[in-house]
Amino acid sequence: MDPATEVFVTHRNLLFTVAYEMLGSAADAEDVLQETWLRWARVDLGTVRDRRAFLVRITTREALTRLRTLRRRKESYVGPWLPEPLLTAPDVAEDVELADSVSMAMMLVLETLAPVERAVFVLREVFDLGYDEIADAVDKTPAAVRQIAHRARNHVAARRPRGDASPAKARDALDAFQRAVQTGDMQGLLDVLAPNVVLLTDGGGVARAAMAPVVGADQVTLVLGRLVTAASLRTVQVNGNPALIVRLEGEADSVLTVRIDDGLVTGLYAVCNPEKLARIGLETTVSRCPEELR
Repeated sequence: MDPATEVFVTHRNLLFTVAYEMLGSAADAEDVLQETWLRWARVDLGTVRDRRAFLVRITTREALTRLRTLRRRKESYVGPWLPEPLLTAPDVAEDVELADSVSMAMMLVLETLAPVERAVFVLREVFDLGYDEIADAVDKTPAAVRQIAHRARNHVAARRPRGDASPAKARDALDAFQRAVQTGDMQGLLDVLAPNVVLLTDGGGVARAAMAPVVGADQVTLVLGRLVTAASLRTVQVNGNPALIVRLEGEADSVLTVRIDDGLVTGLYAVCNPEKLARIGLETTVSRCPEELR
């Protein structure tokens, strides 16, 4: 392996995570990494003092360019938009900060930041990069980056989920949720849902999905109750947290992730858009979102 390739491969996971957290799309993050590699391959390594920082700078700039394009695309997106679900290894959940930063709930909070604010927040709060290093990546002065970081930190703090559930408690809550759905125990389902639980479904205008949030335990229970006889659920690790793949008639139709606070499910996120499910690597063909989630 030549030196340029070796350095890139060494830092690839870091670069992918930076791009994914900025974009909310694994497919777009891969495109950013491709562009990063093409630029990196033309660099004279002898002129690079900090190769990791240089790669992060290229990735951040490429991601910012793509993020602005994605924001225009999201303005015409049909129905609620959710991040592309990302299969993660069990050890990601053990890194509490990383697991929190890529959770569906947190990714939605990051969506409310301006592009540069999002880049600064991710690089500073998630990866603990120095202000000088971030300044090079976003073409700002270190003083400006400090102000942006402070503003973004306050913005996120006011909106971020409490996320107080440990991996074990999250797994227990998800297991109880899964049992209730699969056995048709509607009271058991009500017991695990918070009174103000919110269900978001993302079909992107391609798959059938609710055009607005489903709010309240009773309404969410009615929607999920229709899945009892038709669906099978498989537990996976998505975005650093336990999640479910929903299968109908043997085909994978959606990925369901949950937000848990105080032992109760407060948020349900159903990604039904087939374009966002491709990377999950399901063995069966992704078809439509369950009609029950309309």
